[in-house]
Amino acid sequence: MDSEAPLGLSLVSILSLLGCVLQLLAAALLTHRYGGRSSSTDRWILLWLFYNVIVHLTLEGPFVYMSLVGTVETSEGPLAELWKEYGKADSRWLVSDPNIVSVEILTVVLDSLLALLLIHAVLNDKYYRHFLQITLSVCELYGGWMTFCPDWLLGSPHLNTSNPLYLWLYLVFFNGLWVLVPVLLLAQSWLCLQSLHTEREDRTPAQRKKL
Repeated sequence: MDSEAPLGLSLVSILSLLGCVLQLLAAALLTHRYGGRSSSTDRWILLWLFYNVIVHLTLEGPFVYMSLVGTVETSEGPLAELWKEYGKADSRWLVSDPNIVSVEILTVVLDSLLALLLIHAVLNDKYYRHFLQITLSVCELYGGWMTFCPDWLLGSPHLNTSNPLYLWLYLVFFNGLWVLVPVLLLAQSWLCLQSLHTEREDRTPAQRKKL
């Protein structure tokens, strides 16, 4: 049986949240190991990118596999139990919904690759860093939109918003992270590109005077 803990959290939800904490800890260790020479801003970005990749590969990757060979609802194991817990908030994740699985395939394959390339670009100060950062952020925002917009247009029949835990923690907080952080990364890229453009404009008159 799924025993209840304080604050209405089930044992599965507590273990799932503990798993998320461990993923964040792993991302922090990787950031400390590889991002020591980066600026404070870039270290925060690296922390997010490492966490992003870990989540995509260790949580969403298994979800895609379970959904392609069967469904989460009929699967067994710790990760299946985690997704069954999340499925209490959004039932589409239990039944291999084609829209959800399609978005997740794109997320696991494309977004993970972009995030890994962006980590390399940040660590090595590559010229294509902000191209990747903007592309990844747009992909993440598109994934979030296509995850929820189709259900909203139908009146949200698959979303359980009556339970505060499911609504605010599972749906709003965890999905909101993949909206808030990409928006912040887009803003950071905008400011960096604006700064580069301003520096180039400031140099141009000086170069003309030399001529």
